[in-house]
Amino acid sequence: MGKVNLGRVDERLIHGQVMITLSQKEGVNSIFVVDESVANDKFMRDLYRSAGSRTGQKTIVITPDKALHYWEEYNFKDYECILLTKSVSVMHELITRGIVVKELNIGGIAQKDPEKDLKVTKSVYLNKENALKLKELNEEYGVENIYFQATPSAPKTDLPSVLKNFDL
Repeated sequence: MGKVNLGRVDERLIHGQVMITLSQKEGVNSIFVVDESVANDKFMRDLYRSAGSRTGQKTIVITPDKALHYWEEYNFKDYECILLTKSVSVMHELITRGIVVKELNIGGIAQKDPEKDLKVTKSVYLNKENALKLKELNEEYGVENIYFQATPSAPKTDLPSVLKNFDL
């Protein structure tokens, strides 16, 4: 049976030294990039597979539905992976529909709506809806360690510190 060693939300998906460093996490043998548009675009899918191969890990690029199916049917086989999405919403869907994630890193989310998105760390903007989704994952779905950290060498900010920005 496989497992998710690390969940990560980062709009850039696989990039530079960050993924190379994260892919060295104990037990990781694969990276699952879960994104509808990337999985359905052959050029982008091949690009991310190529970028992921530089980490030395097998890189699988699939849609959220295929990721859920692969978990439900095979529990990710023997893959111990980094589960990578561009958004909190997609990660939330994957976890609330059954994929088990114990550690979740929020790496990079750009501002989309200046009226709703708060800058919570140097590289992450969050709105209250996504803050509530992260709180729910922590309190109701067993995601024990949710933290904000753009790169492995950057300081970590824990979820309770971020939730204070929203009075949660």
